[in-house]
Amino acid sequence: MKTLKLDHDLAELVVRGEKTSTWRLFDDKDLTVGDEVQLIDKVGPDNRDTWKLIGTATINEIVQKRLGDLGEADMGGHEKFRSREEMLATYQRYYGVGVSLQTPVKIIRFAFTPRIAGSEDTEILPRSDTVIVYADGGSRGNPGPSASGYALYDDHGTLLISRGSYLGITTNNQAEYTALKLALEEAKVLGARKVDAYMDSMLVINQMRGIFKVKNRDLWPIHDAVKELCKQFERVTFTQVPRELNKLADAAVNEALDKHQADTRVR
Repeated sequence: MKTLKLDHDLAELVVRGEKTSTWRLFDDKDLTVGDEVQLIDKVGPDNRDTWKLIGTATINEIVQKRLGDLGEADMGGHEKFRSREEMLATYQRYYGVGVSLQTPVKIIRFAFTPRIAGSEDTEILPRSDTVIVYADGGSRGNPGPSASGYALYDDHGTLLISRGSYLGITTNNQAEYTALKLALEEAKVLGARKVDAYMDSMLVINQMRGIFKVKNRDLWPIHDAVKELCKQFERVTFTQVPRELNKLADAAVNEALDKHQADTRVR
């Protein structure tokens, strides 16, 4: 079952029935109406042992808008913001400084079913001390419709997670960096202390290793965000691999792009 993780104060709003929607940028879980997902309260955000399952949410409606277009009518069942500046600062804190008022947002409305007290909890996510990351990104147009994909394995070669995420209009390099960022965030959730990252992008790998300078100003925010994320692990290594060894992440990219294209035709 898919999961959505909430900060502690937001999780308490859900439990009290005061929060029945969540806004998601870069929907890496590819949520759809009818999905049932576990809701996790990140009591101590940096200590996974404190996280707890509070119940399940059945998704009733998904609406996509740009962050700057959200208004009072979209706040129903969601925490309020005093200004657009406060809203933007909040989501830049969650997702990085690359977020702007033009960034697409999914408004996800759900019905909450609390966990029955005393029921047996199951392991929410597998743990792994060392995680192997394969990440890829692509843009059809450069810039154009873009997506990121990643696959995470434990150090025994067992596939833990494989996901693709549609990003909107970006460049190929931005999509590559976003894939790496999403994968590292997922590795953190899995409890990894060490990460070995593999990508076929010579640019991203060599920039993360400090061999190439980041000359493109548009890449500065996402590059800095990934560097900060790396500090949360004991060790992160970066290795370039041929594209044929990165097939699962590449497939996730194309699946996300194809799905978005098909959804656009339906609309």
